[in-house]
Amino acid sequence: MEVALQFAGRSRTRLVVIGAAAAAAALAVAVAPAAGAASAHYVALGDSYSSGVGAGSYTSASGDCDRSTNAASQLWANSHAPASYASVACSGAKTTDVTANQLSALSSTTTLVSITIGGNDVNFSGVMEDCVLYSTSTCVSEVNTAEANARAQLPGLLNTVYNNIRSHAPNAKVVVLGYPEFYDLSQSSGCVGLSTQDRTAIDQGSDLLDSIIATATGSHTNFVFEDVRSYFVGHQICDSNSWMHSTNWLDLDESYHPTASGQSGAYLPALTKATG
Repeated sequence: MEVALQFAGRSRTRLVVIGAAAAAAALAVAVAPAAGAASAHYVALGDSYSSGVGAGSYTSASGDCDRSTNAASQLWANSHAPASYASVACSGAKTTDVTANQLSALSSTTTLVSITIGGNDVNFSGVMEDCVLYSTSTCVSEVNTAEANARAQLPGLLNTVYNNIRSHAPNAKVVVLGYPEFYDLSQSSGCVGLSTQDRTAIDQGSDLLDSIIATATGSHTNFVFEDVRSYFVGHQICDSNSWMHSTNWLDLDESYHPTASGQSGAYLPALTKATG
């Protein structure tokens, strides 16, 4: 059984002041929005990784979609001050939910879109739940089934939703963000909870999901895939400063989602890199 442990990640910046003018110039570069950001019309689409489940501070207006003020899209909007920003990302969303419920937020004036999508289409949350509750053989079997379904079905589902996004936002750059590997396998032997075999299968399933998403993204003009896995290195479950929730028995929906530190320390810099 996984033990729910949460750690607040903290980054520290060291500034060496050479002179007042140099320091002011450096600060101006550090805080200046990217070129064109102020004129951007930005819409965040997708599932719980985009809405910010696990990051706390959910807006009452978002209801069961659990949109967080700590989500990377909101943090990006806070720092870049785009001309407009809206998040319609929703916990539990599949590709079909994006098409049915979220695309109305897009228009010909939309210039930037971000999205995480695909995990719920292959029942990743259900697999993770069964891996916690049942045996290693059940976990590995369900991961294998999810991988087979992902290979067979996900490319077509992603291409459909990407085409629908393009038709609703013909002038937008679309940033497709991936999913993290959940476990630091190098620390698994001393980590309470699932077996290393379980954790290896889960990480491999996440890797396959990212690979399929990256391939589908690459076939669409002005779509870019941004891999978040490297940002989570050293901050996975089993690391002492984890940016991922393990099983949270007090709020199961938050399990296996990024904390606020995961949104600010991983998804935000990935989004910022992709947007320039």
